[in-house]
Amino acid sequence: MADDPKKTRLDRKLIAIDEPHEVRSWSETLGCTAEQLKEAVKAVGHSAEAVRLFLKKN
Repeated sequence: MADDPKKTRLDRKLIAIDEPHEVRSWSETLGCTAEQLKEAVKAVGHSAEAVRLFLKKN
């Protein structure tokens, strides 16, 4: 499981775009579509903060 906060604190700082449950969760959290999330990760990488900033600008 890629998103186990008991194993590492980095799980909520990085977006695993290849995990459907993460795409759903992050899309809801960030208020965007799955496609917008994937485009943001492609543009700025897997950092949740970088994706958040990218989505605010666009």
